[in-house]
Amino acid sequence: MPITEDAKDLQDDLVRLRHDLHRQPEIGLHLPRTQEKVLKALDGLPFEVTLGKETTSVTAVLRGGNPGAGAQRPAVLLRADMDGLPVQEKTGVDFTSQADGAMHACGHDLHTSMLAGAATLLAEKRNQLQGDVVLMFQPGEEGCDGASYMLREGVLDAAGPRVQAAYGMHVFSSLEPHGTFCTKPGVMLSASDGLEVTVLGAGGHGSAPHSAKDPVTVAAEMVTALQVMVTRQFNMFDPVVLSVGVLHAGTKRNIIPESARIEATIRTFSEASRLKMMDAIPRLLKGIAAAHGVEVAVDYLQEYPLTITSEDETHTAEKVITELFGERRLSRWATPLSGSEDFSRVLAEVPGTFVGLSAVAPGADHTASPFNHSPYATFDDAVLGDGAALYAELAISRLAMLSRAA
Repeated sequence: MPITEDAKDLQDDLVRLRHDLHRQPEIGLHLPRTQEKVLKALDGLPFEVTLGKETTSVTAVLRGGNPGAGAQRPAVLLRADMDGLPVQEKTGVDFTSQADGAMHACGHDLHTSMLAGAATLLAEKRNQLQGDVVLMFQPGEEGCDGASYMLREGVLDAAGPRVQAAYGMHVFSSLEPHGTFCTKPGVMLSASDGLEVTVLGAGGHGSAPHSAKDPVTVAAEMVTALQVMVTRQFNMFDPVVLSVGVLHAGTKRNIIPESARIEATIRTFSEASRLKMMDAIPRLLKGIAAAHGVEVAVDYLQEYPLTITSEDETHTAEKVITELFGERRLSRWATPLSGSEDFSRVLAEVPGTFVGLSAVAPGADHTASPFNHSPYATFDDAVLGDGAALYAELAISRLAMLSRAA
């Protein structure tokens, strides 16, 4: 029986797990209820399970039973992130989040459920596995760098020898028609950095700005200058995205405050542009501050690096996708997406790839659907079985290839 048919038999269980996770989202590195649900899903399956020491991560190793693996057993890794977002849900679905101010707005509940489904599929096909599979259930993807914690705790070496390939998956609530798998070799997602700026002036009365040092007007000039800098110092064919999300100062309209604060997110698509931004931004802001006679504190926060997929592993994933679902279900992106991922840290260590999967409702306008992180973002349950099947078949097929090459 094709693995897609086996996955269909799990669909109801995957929907129940996904809804349970969605009702009780947890944020950050410590997700005790989510971890408990994952462990329950793995209970009774022949996995060697290790829990995180610094986080509530779950690492599960399945030893393949096919003797063709030989003495040098290859291993592959499959990853799913588990955390939610600090978003108040407004979807109106009947399994809406019960946690005030928290929501699975990025679809990590689907990722976790699909990987749990893959665990069952792989356990059922254990005797076909020509090597070992490492399942990486990761907390803290949303800005907490959970992947780094799991890397430090040895997830890549959990099977013994280091994994030779790694695969991750991410659902989308828009961008592509329902059920479309998305790939891109090379740079697939941008690097992500943060900018925190405090302008330090001198407070005073709003009627007499000449007797104060107004940080508000300086901060406003900085916001505009940052955008101009992007268009004048960076190549349009190597794009940079800088968006100010926080601009805060003052308590009352007739009071000049002592300080103003700016926070921004920065996305770059090459290491050269990233390094250039790290140098150009402080230089620009310090120059503006000096021109106005105020002080400025600039913190440039390096966050997630570029997500760079292996061309060979991407081709492997594309081959598996077309064999399982047909060519019409595959979309190869021509350009990267400006989102960022800490799975990039795994791909920096071992060859692998990252696959997108559209969970837009069938027939919905994927160009107008609310995107991930929106309080209105919805993800269709129908993709759960397909995601589980792809996870499992990637492991089965890649282990077979690695075993033949050994």
